[in-house]
Amino acid sequence: MSDAYDFSERIGRVEPSATLAISNLAAEKEAEGADIVDLSVGEPDFDTPENVVEAGKAALDAGHTGYTSSNGVPELKEAIAEKLRGNGVDADADEVIVTPGGKQALYETFQTLIDGGDEVVLLDPAWVSYEAMAKLAGADLSRVDLAPHGFQLEPALDELAETVSDNTELLVVNTPSNPTGAVFSEAALEGVRDLAVEHDVAVISDEIYERIVYDTDHVSLASLDGMADRTITINGFSKAYSMTGWRLGYLHATDEFVGEAGKLHSHSVSCATNFVQRAGIEALENTEDAVEEMRDAFADRRDLLVDLFDEHGVDVDVGDGAFYMMIPVDDDDQAWCEAAIEEAAVACVPGSAFNAPGYARISYAASEERLREAVDRLVSNDLL
Repeated sequence: MSDAYDFSERIGRVEPSATLAISNLAAEKEAEGADIVDLSVGEPDFDTPENVVEAGKAALDAGHTGYTSSNGVPELKEAIAEKLRGNGVDADADEVIVTPGGKQALYETFQTLIDGGDEVVLLDPAWVSYEAMAKLAGADLSRVDLAPHGFQLEPALDELAETVSDNTELLVVNTPSNPTGAVFSEAALEGVRDLAVEHDVAVISDEIYERIVYDTDHVSLASLDGMADRTITINGFSKAYSMTGWRLGYLHATDEFVGEAGKLHSHSVSCATNFVQRAGIEALENTEDAVEEMRDAFADRRDLLVDLFDEHGVDVDVGDGAFYMMIPVDDDDQAWCEAAIEEAAVACVPGSAFNAPGYARISYAASEERLREAVDRLVSNDLL
């Protein structure tokens, strides 16, 4: 039987998402009756706030089920711009594109800026889809390893300066970080600013975990002097408002960038879902209490895990944001994660998926009871 498909070269550059692959395996085992503690997925274990759900229902009842203007409904774009202004970013509603999920905003950014052979710089450990999106756009990758610096950027600025050059087209910064939970300091971001200005580099600032910060403050890169015209700020509703399945995100950049990215947006997804955008307005304006409740719970879980690992002699770098932790494991982190799910029924993501071999990423978006159970199982199976 002949193969009817001649697949494109670009699709051969990438592999399926490692995080989703582990999550899918966990789901398969659960369907077979296994009790899996799934610490692989980056999804809050809270329901979407009730007022946001009701706003979505009201929007459906009001007939908001058709197309919207491609870049988003004006009310939501203005609410996003107001939120960004609260972060010190000089934002206007016309500088926003509302997307079906933050991933789409990232994808459109890579496709808008990158040609074949352009250099993209990543900070490792890096979220798995950055590499894939860069490769799909034809980029050449350069990387700076933050693992020797406790996953922080500030002590690695000299290495970043050795990597970024006049040939660099795009630098990707993610703070708070997936997979490490690290929140980069203002001094670190000022270092990024200095390099970006010196070498005329555009910067993606992925701030999807911005509202999940514990012991420090979040700084928006576009708020720094000199960065307004070269930063594409990416954010969304999945993490802060527990709206993963609603698929709602956005990007903010200059009018010029939005005009070009808007071409791809209009020819691909047309627009984000109408009634979901209406619910997004409610999320931005009236969910502070729910966000604080979730953030406090994540902070308690982080502290619990640190104590549990310490009891078993496992030293971890503690992040100040998101809901992830990188734990040191065997050099063959893929084999360790396979053993964790097969022997201990605990699902984790290999650090090598984030270009951080020797680690496993765990998500503490799970109850304290399940986190205790996970650590107990790993210990009893000699995996910690």
